Amino acid sequence: MSTALQEPVTTITTSLRPIDREGLLAFAEKGRGNPAARGTNKVRTVMEGQYRSLSYVGAHAPVVVDEPLHLFGQDTAPAPGEIVLSGLGGCLAVGITAVATWKQVTLSKIEIHMEGDIGNPAAWGAGGALEKTPPQMGFQAIRVKVHIEGNASRDVLDEIVQHANMYSPVANSMRNPIPFAISLAD
Repeated sequence: MSTALQEPVTTITTSLRPIDREGLLAFAEKGRGNPAARGTNKVRTVMEGQYRSLSYVGAHAPVVVDEPLHLFGQDTAPAPGEIVLSGLGGCLAVGITAVATWKQVTLSKIEIHMEGDIGNPAAWGAGGALEKTPPQMGFQAIRVKVHIEGNASRDVLDEIVQHANMYSPVANSMRNPIPFAISLAD
């Protein structure tokens, strides 16, 4: 039997960088006061060549989009569908953070894994499977798994995730038909 003193074990848990709860609550109150309020997101996309494009959002570095080699791109950046899934993941992460903050739950981890089944038999409308209709194209199924840790039970963490999903603008844009218009610029 050892007589040496054992050092106590210390577990260090860090939390994710928090958001301003009072600011969040004021923003929520503003939404209750004007439920019809809308914002507008603006993006300018410029084609660089082949399938590589640069999308400019505000003063940020451009978001680069490309296609993989087997789809005739250069594979220098994520494909458009992958960018869509990254937008979904970002939106869900924002929502989870906001709902956890609202419920006063401190989170130490949010990691979101997404898969989307997408096909391109119409070759982007360039003479492929012409009999395809819009509902048959694009994502046919999306699966999301959320790994979340915080100072709440698994049931409360699941409630936070489900609530954030219900109110996610990007998830709801994907789930629900929305008016969509495209035209040549003047």
